Amino acid sequence: MGTNHQGRSADKLGVVFAVRVIEGREQGFLDLYEQLRKSVAGTPGHIVERLGQPADDSRQWVITSEWKSAEQFFAWQQSEEHRELVAPLREFVDQRQSLRYRVIKETRGVES
Repeated sequence: MGTNHQGRSADKLGVVFAVRVIEGREQGFLDLYEQLRKSVAGTPGHIVERLGQPADDSRQWVITSEWKSAEQFFAWQQSEEHRELVAPLREFVDQRQSLRYRVIKETRGVES
């Protein structure tokens, strides 16, 4: 277990979910994401969720989230609610990849 920049235990879990959205299916994907983010917002252990749109002409979108613990994330991921929510995803994406990592160090920028 690592420590963050203030010396506290850092057992948070980060999740990166990369998807390639099928051309012409972007609006359906965004509509589905709205349902997903509203659902996850009230989930125990959820800290933040972000959707990243491609900065180039690719169709690679990224959803990142941060959780207080791996256990809380996996409890949500394995729930029936989660399975029902993400089932329609295959209508909008043709590739998916999920990465999970424990946050062992965190550096924050100095705000001016």
